[in-house]
Amino acid sequence: MRAWQVERRKRTRRLIELGGLIVKAGIVDLTGDDRAIILGALLWMADKLQSEQGEHARALWSAKGKRAFEREQKEEALTVSQEPQDRA
Repeated sequence: MRAWQVERRKRTRRLIELGGLIVKAGIVDLTGDDRAIILGALLWMADKLQSEQGEHARALWSAKGKRAFEREQKEEALTVSQEPQDRA
């Protein structure tokens, strides 16, 4: 595979993962899939990160995101542990 193909696949995967975060956060359902609202919210977030309150917002949002990922991992672990075990 050529180098540009590898880079394109990496970029595509990254974009899909970032879009998945928007879905995971419930933004798509909350906005009725209104792309203008979603873009506006992301632009507001970018403005906030560039403001004097940027570091505070970054720390707050990072902690909230980490808690959400941890909660999701715990839920997945519980689901896996509750699945019936195959007995041969």
